[in-house]
Amino acid sequence: MIGPRDYKQNDLKRLFALSGCECANPSCSNKLIAKDYNSILGEICHIEAASSDGPRFNPKQTNEERRSFDNLILLCESCHKIIDNKANEKDYPVELLKKWKKNHQEKILNNINGSLPNYFQQIVNAIAANNLMNVASSDAIPYDISEKIEYNCLKKNKYIVEEYKIYTYGLHNLYDELEEFGTIKKNVVLNRIKHLYLEAKGKNTDGSIESIRAKADDIFDEVVENVCNLVGNTQLDESELFLAVQIVVVDAFIECKVLEKPII
Repeated sequence: MIGPRDYKQNDLKRLFALSGCECANPSCSNKLIAKDYNSILGEICHIEAASSDGPRFNPKQTNEERRSFDNLILLCESCHKIIDNKANEKDYPVELLKKWKKNHQEKILNNINGSLPNYFQQIVNAIAANNLMNVASSDAIPYDISEKIEYNCLKKNKYIVEEYKIYTYGLHNLYDELEEFGTIKKNVVLNRIKHLYLEAKGKNTDGSIESIRAKADDIFDEVVENVCNLVGNTQLDESELFLAVQIVVVDAFIECKVLEKPII
């Protein structure tokens, strides 16, 4: 039988990812990870109690609802003890704790959005750690990309796109997983790559399709190089990093964030 403390692993990962390693109490500055960066200090608190003798207990809830992500908030030990003290129950109602959680998660996500290098590090590390070949598929490609390759006169990198396009499906799964845990937003990553493309296009061409075609491979290479620079220091060796970044840029090419979309 499922109990109110039989937490789902995905819910726990999401909860900790969205905590920013900080207590969700807005008036508390306690960190949820010790100075050794290994010891976890955070504690899982039920917004509506796990048992009838706890604070804010809701008899209408099922155990599935009690153990769910929506009913959990991550706090330091001190704040957990304070808000779960029955004597303080009126001071910490359900609505207040839900507001704490919502505001805290929004703050963490805003911080993440302003930390693009971290985004790209997470993506390339995830690519390196996962065997995308196991989930490789071209089914997710929305159109015949040979049309875009030909429209932009991509030559040298034509073979890179054709070879790495099979990893698109696996990469999308990684994006979805990281986004589910609240650590990245796919559209922010793709829009940043588009910005790098626009910068390269402005530097190398006059904006006409003829000049873009003449510099297509140089522009593609420059976007790859600039994404590598965004990633910065990583534990990956140079070849692993370059491969991962090429896969990301090929996906951005397919998503029409790099080079021009064919006119139909």
